[in-house]
Amino acid sequence: MIAVMSDLISSLRGMASAMRSFDAGQYPFRQEDEVEVLHVVDAGSFHLVRHQADGGMAVLQRAAAGSILAEASIFSDRYHCGGVATAAAKTAVIPVTSVKERLRVDIDFSHQWTLHLARELHASRKRAEIMSLKTVKARLEAWISWNGGFPSKGMWKQIAEEIGVSPEALYREIARRRS
Repeated sequence: MIAVMSDLISSLRGMASAMRSFDAGQYPFRQEDEVEVLHVVDAGSFHLVRHQADGGMAVLQRAAAGSILAEASIFSDRYHCGGVATAAAKTAVIPVTSVKERLRVDIDFSHQWTLHLARELHASRKRAEIMSLKTVKARLEAWISWNGGFPSKGMWKQIAEEIGVSPEALYREIARRRS
């Protein structure tokens, strides 16, 4: 599975027409911008965000190095969300027309793309299920169950973000489990 993903990312990087750098807080695209390019994250990280009518913001994707940012947008005229760098970042920029043409003519590339989308759908459903749970304890138990074990200490802050709780709340739950 990992090999297929790295093959897809390698293929996409080979199609890049440019590299772009972003400072934290910069947007490679905003909600309602026309979709012209696909971004593959080479370094740093991005959030895919949707601005709500009440001024709030929902994070729909957390993309780190080796991720494709807003991949489903290649089939849209306009972005339904904005992409914002959460740290200094760099992306490979691929024209959407090139990706669509490659999907049309290259069966291996199309297969890699389909596998990627299936894994992303699975991960999104898992995140949604975890986020629907009411307590930190329940969210952590679900994360442990789906990820095959307890997270290492170096991952705790990342796990807190992933399951939608404050790092402090997660640390308290972990401390309760250890006593």
